[in-house]
Amino acid sequence: MAMKRPTRRTLIFIAIALLVLVVLGISFRNPPALVDSAAVTRGPFRMTVEEEGRTRLPDRFEVSAPVAGYLNRVLLEPGDAVAQGDTLFTLNPAPADALDARSGAQARASVARAESVLAAAQSAVEAQRAQAELADRELARIRKLVDQGHQSQEALDRAMAEARSANARLRTAQFQVDVARHERANAEAALTIAGGEVRSEPLRVTAPTEGVVLTRQRQSAGRVQPGEPILTLGDLRSLQVEVDLLSPDAVRLNPGMRVELERWGGDRVLPGRVRRVEPAGFTHISALGVEEQRVWVIVDFESDREHWKDLGDGYRVEARFILWEGEEVLQVPASALFREEETWAVYVVENGEAVRRTVTPGRRSGLLSEIQEGLAVGERVILHPGEDIHPGSRVEQR
Repeated sequence: MAMKRPTRRTLIFIAIALLVLVVLGISFRNPPALVDSAAVTRGPFRMTVEEEGRTRLPDRFEVSAPVAGYLNRVLLEPGDAVAQGDTLFTLNPAPADALDARSGAQARASVARAESVLAAAQSAVEAQRAQAELADRELARIRKLVDQGHQSQEALDRAMAEARSANARLRTAQFQVDVARHERANAEAALTIAGGEVRSEPLRVTAPTEGVVLTRQRQSAGRVQPGEPILTLGDLRSLQVEVDLLSPDAVRLNPGMRVELERWGGDRVLPGRVRRVEPAGFTHISALGVEEQRVWVIVDFESDREHWKDLGDGYRVEARFILWEGEEVLQVPASALFREEETWAVYVVENGEAVRRTVTPGRRSGLLSEIQEGLAVGERVILHPGEDIHPGSRVEQR
């Protein structure tokens, strides 16, 4: 007996029933999870350490009264420029007893001590000059080898850092000679006064070196004692930046590393180089009451003084230390990475679904992470994947 074929009306009812079932299944299925995603890119990548610092003057000189007397009003103000030999202030020495043997002996001893300090400073200048000349010759040799491809850029950076450091030490030694000459002149003036000489004119105290007035401790006229500070001078051309870093960050730095100085008030980012990482750290209590071991790092400006002429002593700057940098580095936001037992993984969006992908991350810098294996340029990864995201989950861009 042959089976009866379904009628056309029956087939239509069956099709409608199947369509309704499909619609109901789709409507009751979980909606796709809303996610944030980012594209895998290739481009410049840098590992950096950022910290707040401040400017400082390594070479400063506190000018004090060489003898007791009456100080005349100090006319110079902070910020005034002075040349070597310019008059800083004058004072009328108090009369001394010519027969005071004790004062005379002390004054002669001061002159002898000032002569010894000056001689030592001059010897130090000669030694530092020889080191600076050697560093300059070594820099020229390394630069030539780098141009020929026989040396690395890192060797050139080290040579440049050593040359800058040697020349800075030479400037410091020359500053010490100027200071020693000034101290000798003051000691000789004190000896003359202790010898009973009567001065018809006030004693002029001159600038030991070229610079600017940083601070003024005394302005009004009045009596002063020997050694009482009056003015502080400094040469802003030798300005540096000091930054205190956490010790784990400081050990990653080397002299010659590139530094970017910003948020100092000017429009441009100022280039700098690490000059020295201090060998001794110190304990600092953070605002949250946590003990931190920190280390001072000294940075030299690389650009001309004209570019940062508005900076003075003790000004705030932000320092960014460049630990490593590359031009064509595969990278993703670090928030896309998550730990999976002993490996790292990400979720890649493919055809509206989340696909788990094991990756090999490299260096990290702030919000970005280098990817060595596992991803390709243009793929999109899910940021901050939550517990609701698992392999095969339907996802939709937020």
